[in-house]
Amino acid sequence: MDRRVTFFHSPNTRSSGILALLRELDADYALKVLNMKAGEQREPAYLAINPMGKVPAIVHGETLVTEQPAIVIYLGDLYPESGLAPQMGDPLRGAYLRWLVFYGSSYEPAVVDRAMKHEASSKGLSPYGDFDTMLATLVAQLEKGPWLLGERFSAADVLWGTALGWTLQFGLVPDLPVLRAYAERVNARPALLWAREKDAELAAAQGA
Repeated sequence: MDRRVTFFHSPNTRSSGILALLRELDADYALKVLNMKAGEQREPAYLAINPMGKVPAIVHGETLVTEQPAIVIYLGDLYPESGLAPQMGDPLRGAYLRWLVFYGSSYEPAVVDRAMKHEASSKGLSPYGDFDTMLATLVAQLEKGPWLLGERFSAADVLWGTALGWTLQFGLVPDLPVLRAYAERVNARPALLWAREKDAELAAAQGA
């Protein structure tokens, strides 16, 4: 099976985590860079890929995948030999999927609501219940450390490490030692360092 994917990316955005993951996986990919400041994500050519006009997105053969957690799941399963994605039958598969989905369904909505000072919904209506419970749930998991799944580093850590990096940087979540230490561990990995350097190059080229 041809595993080459086309990866639609813009520097210093949510898709930076996928850039790092591709490096972690030693994946085969073609990089398609969008200049979001120039509005390329809103042009018809890209809207035909993702009508939301957002990155990341990948195309593998005739398969299109958008949304960060879905892309992490897809790529991890596409490269099972990496060991970064617990497979069916692995006791950690459920936790791996749980925390990838928790990011999109609970963490990011809670962080955005808090940042925008949206009036909190009732716990019964809110997809994440309440911010404090969401954060305490994440903290309790990370305290088991050193990684999200305990001793095993996974593709989920790439997503969470990059997400916590930028949410801590902008003061969107409390700067708790467990969150800071975890984000620093993930972001010190060679693939994450490489992705930041690559993004700096891409951003500089777009600025020129």
